[in-house]
Amino acid sequence: MHSAQPPIRPAAAHDCSSLAALSIEVWLGTYLRHGVSAQFSDYALDHFTPAHFEAALADPQERFLVSQNQQGIDGYIRLSHGRPCPVGGPSCTEISTLYVQPRHHGSGTGRCLLAAGLELCRGLGWDAPWLTTNSENRPAIGFYLRHGFSRTGMTHFQIGGEKYPNDVFQFAQSGQPHGARANALQDFTE
Repeated sequence: MHSAQPPIRPAAAHDCSSLAALSIEVWLGTYLRHGVSAQFSDYALDHFTPAHFEAALADPQERFLVSQNQQGIDGYIRLSHGRPCPVGGPSCTEISTLYVQPRHHGSGTGRCLLAAGLELCRGLGWDAPWLTTNSENRPAIGFYLRHGFSRTGMTHFQIGGEKYPNDVFQFAQSGQPHGARANALQDFTE
């Protein structure tokens, strides 16, 4: 049984190496199920760097919230404004990342990060967000469907010459979210 939820706070410059390491851990663990190829390794090592996160933290169209436990960061959400949804619709705010360390799955960390991210969008006057997830990532799909998102279409993640199907989700104006801080999720529905 898990104790109280770790505090959620805005990411800071000193978090960049932790964000990079956590991203590599989650991304490789989620998407490399049958061995490690150079194509995927190169992508992860090129995109998940402290310098990448430093640049993103300096961008006024990006916001990061982290879950901070006693040992360090165990999850984060990244919100990116000014990104139109690939399947249309009114939103130009993307949840570009919601990562939780695998050992913390089921602890409520993801739910708290999602609620805090939605709260932040509302506070900034940003749109109710959209997101994509790999079409084979059943746990993530179930999570978003349970927390007020609806599937609105398909797009593809391209790496090298390969395309991978991704489901597109939009925060549903009539969604019935469940779990901790559900009121924050419902703020967009009022």
